[in-house]
Amino acid sequence: MNTRFLLLVFFLLAFAKQEVYSQFGFSHEVGLITGPVVFYSDFGQRNDFETNAGNVGVGVGLIHYINFSYRADCNCYTRDKYFNDHFKIRTEIDYHKTNLEHFGRWVEPDQTSLFADQLRAMSGSVSVFEVGSQLEYFPLSIRDFAAGGYKIAPFISFGVHWVNFDPEVSSTFGPLNSPISTPDKYFNAFQQDPASTWAVVGSVGIRYKLTDLSDLMLDGRWHYYFSDWVDGLNPTFENNGTTPVPENKANEWIYWLNVGYIYYIN
Repeated sequence: MNTRFLLLVFFLLAFAKQEVYSQFGFSHEVGLITGPVVFYSDFGQRNDFETNAGNVGVGVGLIHYINFSYRADCNCYTRDKYFNDHFKIRTEIDYHKTNLEHFGRWVEPDQTSLFADQLRAMSGSVSVFEVGSQLEYFPLSIRDFAAGGYKIAPFISFGVHWVNFDPEVSSTFGPLNSPISTPDKYFNAFQQDPASTWAVVGSVGIRYKLTDLSDLMLDGRWHYYFSDWVDGLNPTFENNGTTPVPENKANEWIYWLNVGYIYYIN
């Protein structure tokens, strides 16, 4: 699907949502986030530090909040309800890209088998575009934080994203699916075409009150994808499709540590 079209759809939805909520007087916030993305995939070795440190990309995002605690139409606080004072709705559009390689014990210099050479020759990359919403919970009062009662406001969130991904997988030994270039478990277990899926998203973070109308944000989040093809690999079977691969226990997921700037639109 065309990325420009997706951007247009997102901004139209965000505008429509803002218009709907504006009828009730709720205020809005916009912001920008960026930071490193650790991509957990079928490249590398599970629970291996070198794999986790090596398969790191970068992500950026545009975010929009519905703030229920403040009324933009009268420049006043809303009715003092628990939901209004502790929850926000966050909508965002994200893009991240990661280059992927095989790391870990199976590609150490002392590994001299054809299998090790094939793994070392493989590489990949994945570009991911996400659109979605999260419900964000602040255990401390949003009103008190906005009024400068304290400088730091922790939060947690949970939500769902629609995901479009575009993987690439290659080998310096030549085209994949040949006995020279491809380990047995990756035969007919890769794909190069863009596709889409869904993801569940959870995060833990803090906001720091910078000015009356702006915050800095630090956010650590997890995205779990409902597909095992996001990185372009899915080693489900080996030995000509007769034996499950035990190391392929989960779909792809990421950990994204980002910093952000949030501006309040009253």
